[in-house]
Amino acid sequence: MKVTPDIIRCEFIGAQAKVARSKHRDYAGISGKIIDETRNTFTILSNGIRKAIVKESAIFHFTFPDRTVVEINGRLLVARPEDRLKKHIRRLW
Repeated sequence: MKVTPDIIRCEFIGAQAKVARSKHRDYAGISGKIIDETRNTFTILSNGIRKAIVKESAIFHFTFPDRTVVEINGRLLVARPEDRLKKHIRRLW
């Protein structure tokens, strides 16, 4: 997978995710499959337990089907999934 700033427009449901860092100590290290997404949260299925993670307070490592691992700050993902597709991404490089 080619990693560009447009990566935040991807569909994250079904992707493997890990909370790399978080303002909330209890969130750090949670990993599993994303099963639902709302404007402010991801629901991750971790060891058979659903855990809601606030996007704004975490930095995620996403693993896509081709084994590409991408680190994304959750603040960039705060939006409804359908609105994120419409978002214009400004390149910083």
